[in-house]
Amino acid sequence: MTESSAYTKRKYVAQEVEDFDNLPEIKNIAKVLKGRGRNLHFVQNEKGEQFLASMPTKFRKHVWVRRATAPPVSRKAPKAKEVYKRSKDHCNVGTIGHVDHGKTTLTAAITKVLAEKKLSKVKTYDEIDNAPEEKKRGITINSAHVEYSTENRHYGHTDCPGHADYIKNMITGACQMDGAILVVAATDGPMPQTREHLTLAKQIGIEHVVVYLNKADVADPEMVELAELELRELMTSIGYNGDEVKVIVGSALCALEDKFPELGKDSIVKLMQTVDEFIPTPKRSFDFPFFLPIEHVYSIPGRGTVVTGSEAEIVGYNKYYKTIIQDIEMFKKSLEEAHPGDNCGALLKNIKRDDVRRGMALIKPGSLVPTDVIKAQVYLLDGKEGGRKKAMITESQGIIFCRTFDCNARLDFDSRELLMPGEDCSMTIRFIKPMAIDKGSRFTIRDGAVTLGTGVVTEIEQPMGPKEREAFLRGKTKKQKEAQQARLNELEEIARKKIAEKELEEA
Repeated sequence: MTESSAYTKRKYVAQEVEDFDNLPEIKNIAKVLKGRGRNLHFVQNEKGEQFLASMPTKFRKHVWVRRATAPPVSRKAPKAKEVYKRSKDHCNVGTIGHVDHGKTTLTAAITKVLAEKKLSKVKTYDEIDNAPEEKKRGITINSAHVEYSTENRHYGHTDCPGHADYIKNMITGACQMDGAILVVAATDGPMPQTREHLTLAKQIGIEHVVVYLNKADVADPEMVELAELELRELMTSIGYNGDEVKVIVGSALCALEDKFPELGKDSIVKLMQTVDEFIPTPKRSFDFPFFLPIEHVYSIPGRGTVVTGSEAEIVGYNKYYKTIIQDIEMFKKSLEEAHPGDNCGALLKNIKRDDVRRGMALIKPGSLVPTDVIKAQVYLLDGKEGGRKKAMITESQGIIFCRTFDCNARLDFDSRELLMPGEDCSMTIRFIKPMAIDKGSRFTIRDGAVTLGTGVVTEIEQPMGPKEREAFLRGKTKKQKEAQQARLNELEEIARKKIAEKELEEA
């Protein structure tokens, strides 16, 4: 086509050069197909009809439009989605440990080494910590998920944040693990979040932990040996078998940079062999109703909201939605059927992005009624276990972490007023909002930056009625608060005496 071709002349007022969308002839323009010089463009509307539009610089109020005779532009067919094949047993693991000890670097190194055997796709450090805030601060904030395989198993790997400010996200990530890889820098040895992550892992129910002693390339042999001894003692004090735990010494950075193979690549190979052997494949139960805790929510234009054909309900935080599952994915691969333990995403019909949040659950219709009252058996951590030294008094408040949700709650002891560190008791827990929780669920109680205790749900109670809930949320009157404070002062004095007596006995 040449510039001498005939055009249909139309005059418009104050029409800009690129403002094709507002032209009557081509108001549904979807895409500029191909540039034809400075002011000449092929354009295409939603019906696939092609036009040639021209806007001479000196005539900015005039536009010439004609149907194009150019051949249709070829479009590539969308790539078929890869299908996930269950050829190996699936296991969920993850990296835990103190901030800057190398958890994300180790995750990237594992994918690189296994990719050489065509068992994984390489994930760089920046691809794992891909949020702008994570790149800016150089730390992991949210749990990240990658997949890889060994010769024996398929793994879903959760890279947990190590910073104390993001312990909530660490708990969410750890709740999905069948086993953990504890990363400790040989240059530092065990640090505060090393202890806290191990304690939380034990409370959540992670029984199998493999240790990777990182940064061995910049640590003295004596320092490496000392760090291992301290770590074994720490794990024993928390409740793990410190003498039997498997410790792999190496350097994740060397594995990424192909330096010192004995500390780099070889240590990663040995680590994954140890994970295969030491962390058993969990036995999955298919007898319980479908229950999918929601961790992340994504919006896909034109496809609904990510959280075939099955009806489901979304519950939690005093909300309820009915929906239909249109598609299931795991690590961007199509999934015909989701099994227990799968880290999967579900495409939901007629659900808005703002309707769903982390902590809610996707369930089988009618299989679970959210509640704001539960009975539980709770153990209060002592100071040596990372808890607090002060006693806990009935009607105390805390934040309950269970699966992917966290919710403020009041703790009412069933048969006592005072709970000492290291003791356990039965209590009634009242949430500020009805939550998706079932019998047998394990949870952690925290207050600020301190883990108070851990518990197991023993009974699901009926939700509070409107009047009871109103009184619960309103709180106590001034006289009730004064009377309660006087009683609390008495109980605190009793607790101080008990703690002092206990310290004297230990001395």
